[in-house]
Amino acid sequence: MKITKIETIWFEAQPQKVWQQQNPKARQALPNNLWVRVHADNGMSGIGETYYLPRAVAAIVHDIYAPLLIGRDPRDIENHWQNMFSLANFCGVMGAEMRAISALDVALWDLVGQIAGLPIYHLLGGRSRDRIRVYNTCVGFGKYPDLDAWMTGRAGELAEDLLKQGITAMKIWPFDQFGPGIAGPENERGQTMVWGAVTAAGTRGLGISNDDLRAGVAIVEDIRRAVGDRMQIAIEGHCRWDLPSSVKIARALEPLDIMWLEEIMPPDNVDAFAQLRSQTTIPICQSERVFTRFGFRPWVDKAATDIVMMDLSWGGGLTEGRKVAAMADTAMLPFTCHDTIGPVALWAATHMLLNAPNGLIMEMVRGYVDGWYNDVVEDRIQLIDGRLVLPDRPGLGTRLRDDLFARPNARIETTTEESLKVW
Repeated sequence: MKITKIETIWFEAQPQKVWQQQNPKARQALPNNLWVRVHADNGMSGIGETYYLPRAVAAIVHDIYAPLLIGRDPRDIENHWQNMFSLANFCGVMGAEMRAISALDVALWDLVGQIAGLPIYHLLGGRSRDRIRVYNTCVGFGKYPDLDAWMTGRAGELAEDLLKQGITAMKIWPFDQFGPGIAGPENERGQTMVWGAVTAAGTRGLGISNDDLRAGVAIVEDIRRAVGDRMQIAIEGHCRWDLPSSVKIARALEPLDIMWLEEIMPPDNVDAFAQLRSQTTIPICQSERVFTRFGFRPWVDKAATDIVMMDLSWGGGLTEGRKVAAMADTAMLPFTCHDTIGPVALWAATHMLLNAPNGLIMEMVRGYVDGWYNDVVEDRIQLIDGRLVLPDRPGLGTRLRDDLFARPNARIETTTEESLKVW
């Protein structure tokens, strides 16, 4: 058996006026994503996905990895991962190169699952649980204007609405609005639009005022007033603060029973997070900006995090994800996966968390799951009583919609055995 063809597909952004007529308060999703299909000579294909810089990732897939993979047996997944990593790491691998590896790796697991006739969670060693609890990351899309709700004084109402769906955990970022943005030196807190919405990116804040601190905490207090402790609350930091500010924010939140404080500082100094963890009772979560087991190792070794969160579609795919989960497990730490990426990434991460013995909870955005995810894959992932459930189908259990490839702004590229003959 051998790999015969690799395809990528990504989308040009729509004109802003056209997009805003349909989604006035949400960013464009499709232009950030890239999907990949790996075909074998038995007629089967597997799908993968990654997020961010799709044009660059597509070039890496076709210029570097397709010539390496085509003609080889798709079932040798571990060897493929090591080969791709070693080839790119000759010049440095963390970035678009790792995103390409991640998408291809998930596609290979999907393909091998179909060949074996088994769901990926069985290939990984079987299920530790038959469903995984979710938390809703409160961005807005479609019929769920969740971001607008908690940003405009209705965080408690939003929590009540989530509970009606059986969702008992939510994530918000109430302090971003007080940190510096990327609008330039004359507009320190100015907002910058990216793909139709304000970006959460910003530079590191050097101090937060007491008024701003109280305003951020008030959003969390609104949730507690409305629903008490029936809702778990995670706080996203988007790497917007320095260490003193992070300690100040954490201590102000301590009376409010916070599930975790996530990436409140940039992940570039593990020791700073160890200091933060030593100065607060709130669990610290290190998340998707760390890639591979090599990236997560110092976080575990230095006891700098309480929860290990990985993005499988950025940080190394399922092959690397199971190693990061196992490493966290040896330190008695829970493992979770990042989403807000795309439907294929969510399906892959759910397989991982059904298998991992230390799988804690899965991130999702209800507006995406009920919205644009259904424009990409044929099957809607099941959410039952606040938990994701997967079908007992081979591979990932879903596939890309055929009409995805016929859309006018789709950019499709293919590498085959025939096209490689020119090399």
